[in-house]
Amino acid sequence: VQLVESGGGLVQPGESQRLSCAASGIIFSMYAMGWYRQAPGKQRELVALITSGGRTTVVDSVKGRSTISRDNAESTVYLQMNSRKPEDTAVYYCYAAATSEAYWGQGAQVTVSS
Repeated sequence: VQLVESGGGLVQPGESQRLSCAASGIIFSMYAMGWYRQAPGKQRELVALITSGGRTTVVDSVKGRSTISRDNAESTVYLQMNSRKPEDTAVYYCYAAATSEAYWGQGAQVTVSS
């Protein structure tokens, strides 16, 4: 199983950014997918989830400027984040979960700085 994140990097405050996570080795449509992040010195925290049926959850800290979506045909989950803030700086991890299985990507560094 592989979850490969892309789209990270350096962005300026206020800019938009889209993270992608391409999955392989799983029946993608059967998995709930999510994005977590871990800032330096802090615990990993949930950012957004999307169920296999397409229901989404976005945490309050990014609600209103973040959208999670999935493309089952491409086995890819996306995280669109607008109006980036310096406090969004973190390593962003892709997550896949089914009934008895869970997998993590290796993470993508996002730095929000001018």
